Amino acid sequence: MPRKTIVFIGLLIVAGVFYFKDDIDALAKSFRIQAVDYQPPAKTVWLNQNVSAERLRWFYHADQGTRTFGIPLEWFMVLEQPTPWPPFSAAPRLSETNYLGRFGFIPDTVIPGSPDALPIGFARGGPMADANGAPWRNPHSKADMNGVGLTCAACHTGSFSYRGTEIVIDGGPANTNLFEFQKTVGLSLLLTRFWPGRFARFADEILGKDSSVDERMALRGQLDLVLKQYANINALESKVAANSVEEGYARLDALNRIGNQVFSIDLNNPNNYASHSAPVHFPRIWNAPWFSWVQYDGSIMQPMVRNAGEALGVSAELNLLDESKGLFKSSARIDVLHEMEQMIAGEPPSKTKGFGGLASPKWPDNILPKIDPLLAKTGGELYKKHCQDCHGPAINSSALPPNEGLALFEDDKRWIKNDAGQLLLDVEMIPISHIGTDSAQAEGLASRTVETPANLKIKDGAFGPALGDLVEKTVDYWYDQNKTPPEDRKRINGYRPNEIQAPLAYKVRPLNGIWATPPYLHNGSVPTIYALLSPVKERPPIVYLGNREYDPKNLGYVSDDKLKNVFALDTSKRGNSNSGHEFSNEKRLGVIGPELREDERRALIEFIKTL
Repeated sequence: MPRKTIVFIGLLIVAGVFYFKDDIDALAKSFRIQAVDYQPPAKTVWLNQNVSAERLRWFYHADQGTRTFGIPLEWFMVLEQPTPWPPFSAAPRLSETNYLGRFGFIPDTVIPGSPDALPIGFARGGPMADANGAPWRNPHSKADMNGVGLTCAACHTGSFSYRGTEIVIDGGPANTNLFEFQKTVGLSLLLTRFWPGRFARFADEILGKDSSVDERMALRGQLDLVLKQYANINALESKVAANSVEEGYARLDALNRIGNQVFSIDLNNPNNYASHSAPVHFPRIWNAPWFSWVQYDGSIMQPMVRNAGEALGVSAELNLLDESKGLFKSSARIDVLHEMEQMIAGEPPSKTKGFGGLASPKWPDNILPKIDPLLAKTGGELYKKHCQDCHGPAINSSALPPNEGLALFEDDKRWIKNDAGQLLLDVEMIPISHIGTDSAQAEGLASRTVETPANLKIKDGAFGPALGDLVEKTVDYWYDQNKTPPEDRKRINGYRPNEIQAPLAYKVRPLNGIWATPPYLHNGSVPTIYALLSPVKERPPIVYLGNREYDPKNLGYVSDDKLKNVFALDTSKRGNSNSGHEFSNEKRLGVIGPELREDERRALIEFIKTL
């Protein structure tokens, strides 16, 4: 390359850096990527959870209308990894499977021989709008640019490895680090704009090598708009950082992030941006459609409000500012969200068949060590003594006679009916004053308030009711645009009203499949079930998250700092406490039973494997 050309490019870079200095400084301060090393497994297996591979493939990539990263799919697929790389040389692509695996995303190989180019939980969307609300088009071809976003499968598909075999748990908690990955996308965009050679390669991929200078400048303008949006969000994050708790792997402050998206970013109101003070472990979702209340704090009743709120939280487009375009118009796909719910729900539960739909996983004794049936039987008696009063009779246990496995469904006092007469498990809410687990999640929902303009007609400034009202208006807008009849609206809403509550309590649910859902407690502060059955003083004060290797003896992920870039969860911080739900002979808040001997803990663990 001629010396004059190199000097000219250098001057352009210096000029760009000077022009965007404040944005770059704000972004770069938080862009320190920490992702674990990832080696793809020798083999990946799916367990039989009552859903076909073809149906799962649809579920993994169904478009909910989300635009999680604020960029088109076409950009996402060609961006380069934000790793140190020689100028003018191409780095590997951001969308490379093994790189995405470092953040916990699972390659989609559910149908042998046809791996998807995107991991489980990534969806190709339709035409998207830019940050100004205008149609996003390719400056060269003028074609619409298409969205890419996360689906509920990204957070609710788990996996773990054991001696080289990866086991996928459909409906289980993800072991992802979403916030770290969003930062990674931002840094990749920043380097695309300013690192020598990257923008030219990016423009060649998006526009074609025959594109004009004006078209490349237009593409650069689109990139600058995205970077400005990322910088604005980073500024909001910096404002609340002192009160935020880092989430790391396997956790997300989901409700607060949804609130930040709709009430601050979509509404363009910085005052509504809250700290991430209550990260929670991604919940398992089998059987959840048939619970009376969902979320760890039992805050939401209606399935559609829950699901549409999730889509808005991972950045489905939402208009709250321009009345001429229709307030509450959104890219969220209500029809797809309902179809996903139906796949998970299956037929309503009954006393003869139990739960339908997505089933909890069964312990794979062809991969994991075999269960000791005699020890499991002993553990079953301990379960009845120490666990059954709250979690209900154990269901689907191979250690129990078949009639005992349906005892939960025969216990009439545990069930209510929705407006269509279908059974719902009336989950019990246990006050924090009894269970003693970290209170931040429940207290945050109860205490947060938001500001909304009068024209939105949000009736309550309390966060929970305001969010429920906003989501309902968004869903109703979709119903109105699609001329959905009243009876169909009731059906899609799950025959339940939009009720929101914020009790200082956490719900309990059946423990079927619990062995496959580490880490434990609602905030993921306990690494294994063995630790959960132990007194708090014996639980590790630092929990290392990000490892995929399963510990079949203690039931959880291997938790140590030997793997590079694991996340250290400090349980001394509010929001991260590992207290409560304790078996101990000491009298204090959160002790729910007597201290268990070593042999009793081992027997209970063996029984839990059968659930």
